[in-house]
Amino acid sequence: MNDLQGSVAAAASPGAEALAPAPGHRQLFFGMMQVALSAFGGGLSAWSQRIIVEERRWMDNTSFLTGLTVARLFPGPNQINMAVYIGARFQGLSGALAALAGMLLVPFSLLMLVGLAYFSLRSLPLVDRLLAGVVTAAAGLALSMGFKILHQYQRDPVALLLALATFVAMAVFHIRLIPVVLVAGPLAMAWYWPRGAAGPGVDR
Repeated sequence: MNDLQGSVAAAASPGAEALAPAPGHRQLFFGMMQVALSAFGGGLSAWSQRIIVEERRWMDNTSFLTGLTVARLFPGPNQINMAVYIGARFQGLSGALAALAGMLLVPFSLLMLVGLAYFSLRSLPLVDRLLAGVVTAAAGLALSMGFKILHQYQRDPVALLLALATFVAMAVFHIRLIPVVLVAGPLAMAWYWPRGAAGPGVDR
């Protein structure tokens, strides 16, 4: 399993050795604020990956995806949970609070102003067309993130099968998230559970 984790991490982030130093409270605040302010119309996960992994290099893709998975397993908005995860990872409780403030403080204030403007101007056709374009761009960002992380799993048929089964269950059969997680989660953990050098998913 250690060999598998090492190979996945290397494939996901060939420059993992060049990761930036652990961010302080100020960096966490402004980094999360950058994520929130970049994601007008949605696409928070894609922007978060781009800023945290590609630009600021606080994490590699493997660590980021682990955090995102944990964030999605807990109640509440994914990126709020993700901000708490990132802040706590680097600076503990105070870091989680700094990251959470960055994610919420300025964006929430702007949201109130934008909301007031929207309710004043929503009757204009131009406003609806503008918002439709923003949502389309956000969907494209989310899709681009999927393609960016696909390469680290393309040589792992079990991971691809689990991903495909999850997609079909939710998109085609409209099964709710919790039952899917309760089934797919234990299956994935059982397959990748360490069994020594010759465990499943490890080259013999």
